[in-house]
Amino acid sequence: MSAFNTNPWFQSLPPHAADALLQAAVPVSVAAGAFLFRQGDPMDAGSLAFFGVASGVLKLSIFNAEGDEAILALVEPGNWFGGVSTLDQQPRGHCAIALEDAEVLGVSVERFEALMRDAAFAGAIARLVAARLRLAYGSLAGAALQGTRARVARRIAALAHGDMSQAAQGRANISTSQDALSMMLGISRQTLSKELQALVKLGAIRLRYGHIEIQDMALLLEASEAGAD
Repeated sequence: MSAFNTNPWFQSLPPHAADALLQAAVPVSVAAGAFLFRQGDPMDAGSLAFFGVASGVLKLSIFNAEGDEAILALVEPGNWFGGVSTLDQQPRGHCAIALEDAEVLGVSVERFEALMRDAAFAGAIARLVAARLRLAYGSLAGAALQGTRARVARRIAALAHGDMSQAAQGRANISTSQDALSMMLGISRQTLSKELQALVKLGAIRLRYGHIEIQDMALLLEASEAGAD
């Protein structure tokens, strides 16, 4: 379970709470392209509800009635997710889909509720949900107040830090397609291509097939703070 040991949230758990979480979980294999859960899935005591990614990558997506997809986040190894639906036991508000063969750990609603009786674990879950809300609010504010280029730069910088995990140490190479990135931002592929090329000319990034290389994080962050066009 080395993936979890490097995750900032999991590292913050007291040893007894981390051990209890791992003991409460069962392994689940998810093939590339398969759904771990679907938007609208109901929750009951036996449902696997809170998940940790041991290997592989999943995307959290929502679909409209016409089948159009918006990607909310990428979930990389070490991250735990599903806390909101586990807490309120309302139907899932989004889907979780494996982008590649993945192994996850799943905790049922019943066992999650037992874990929540421990104050240290409950506090950690509150911090995890608050951090995810902060990221969501930041994305909404960026969409309302910033130009498209700044939003693109901001999302690339977030991906460099693990998207959901937001690790302190960023990485220089991001594995993602431009189609996926456009669905994360809710913009057309053509608009994304234009803004990526502008960031290339700036010297912030370099484009490779299926990858984005960050050449200068300072320049990328500067672009991410720009106001509306």
